[in-house]
Amino acid sequence: MNDGMMSVEQLAQDVKEGRIDTVLACQIDMQGRLMGKRFQAEFFLESAIDETHSCNYLQATDMEMETVEGYKSTSWEAGYGDYVMKPDLATLRRLPWLEGTTLVLCDVLDHHTHEEVPHSPRAVLKKQVRRLQDKGFKAVMATELEFYLFDDSFQSAYESGYRGLTTASHYNEDYHIFQTTKEEEVMRAIRTGLQGAGVPVENSKGEACAGQEEINVRYAQALAMADRHVIVKNACKEIAWQKGRSVTFMAKWDYDHAGNSSHIHQSLRSLDDSSVFYDPAAEHGMSETMRHYLAGLLGHADEITYFLAPYINSYKRFQAGTFAPTKAVWSLDNRTAGYRVCAADTANVRVECRVGGADLNPYLALASQLAAGLYGIEHQTPLEASFVGDAYGGEGRQIPSTLRDAARALDESAILREALGDDVVDHYVHAARYEQFEYDRRVTDWEIFRGFERA
Repeated sequence: MNDGMMSVEQLAQDVKEGRIDTVLACQIDMQGRLMGKRFQAEFFLESAIDETHSCNYLQATDMEMETVEGYKSTSWEAGYGDYVMKPDLATLRRLPWLEGTTLVLCDVLDHHTHEEVPHSPRAVLKKQVRRLQDKGFKAVMATELEFYLFDDSFQSAYESGYRGLTTASHYNEDYHIFQTTKEEEVMRAIRTGLQGAGVPVENSKGEACAGQEEINVRYAQALAMADRHVIVKNACKEIAWQKGRSVTFMAKWDYDHAGNSSHIHQSLRSLDDSSVFYDPAAEHGMSETMRHYLAGLLGHADEITYFLAPYINSYKRFQAGTFAPTKAVWSLDNRTAGYRVCAADTANVRVECRVGGADLNPYLALASQLAAGLYGIEHQTPLEASFVGDAYGGEGRQIPSTLRDAARALDESAILREALGDDVVDHYVHAARYEQFEYDRRVTDWEIFRGFERA
């Protein structure tokens, strides 16, 4: 068992001896956030360890927790009843940065049937994992996360209207040891806190802009990786708050600063844990299975973009010359391409999807990657030639440039409707269209500064 992970027996002993008094039982909402309850640990062990309940609107809200009308799954007319939250005890872990506290992630079940709610993010990913297993595969994945660290607290940032914020550094700190030393009060607490919570950390580093950080944790099978991802984001926010600082995972928080990405490294293994992506006799070591998988990602790149870029702001990140891609092409070890093949000619050969921003929901992002890749394998889709050179200036498949375009592509996707289910696709298309509706009717600072006097 990983350091920081707990068995029920360990939890009971820690509760008895006074080391643990609080259990966070959390589901994942549509935005990839932790939502749930803080249980007195004794009651959790007595009752909530089997199940607890939440309002079903948690799987049908926007970022502001608005009760958005128009969802098929829940509504005012249906009365906003309960879902069951079923703790997955394999995810039980200590949270070293919160005194006396453990966390467990929950699956979301229908109150009447006790079947998983199909559009809940964890269920979406688990379905694709099962489809892979039926083919004799398992996915090994890693999501790199970038964010900005500010000297401002969350409260002071809010009170300033998020203007005039002070980043943790005033120059590009990519791989910079001296500058990141100045940030260690926060970053060391994040690394050691996550390690103590059963999330094995590889490293943190400065990224390619002032105040920008990257945190990398060890790869895992798809569901475990998504679980780690949401815990990492929540930990970064909580630990920064404890230190009187703030962070943002927005894809593009400021025009003059680089965007925040969440690159997805992915490969497939057989059920006995041997690589099915590596073939030493093949060009670049890429097996036929890997080539078909990558062809599936590329052939359906438009359709899966929404799950990599779910908000209006997500599309502000796709700018040439910023290390965020603009073309859904593949290339060998080329950071200008949307899909980069890493570690060619080695047993670690893998695909890195560079399209996703740090604002993505990891369960939905990984599920859509697996669905598209599996389609390529099932249909033996041939892989196009690799792109060579600067993908920003070259010809190639454009990444959708707006949420409106990505939502349309998702809505029209036959392969995602087959893989995820019509109701799931319709649910998230509705979410995308509501996000677009909300933005379209708002007046922005840019409009006011541009037109107040001169219009």
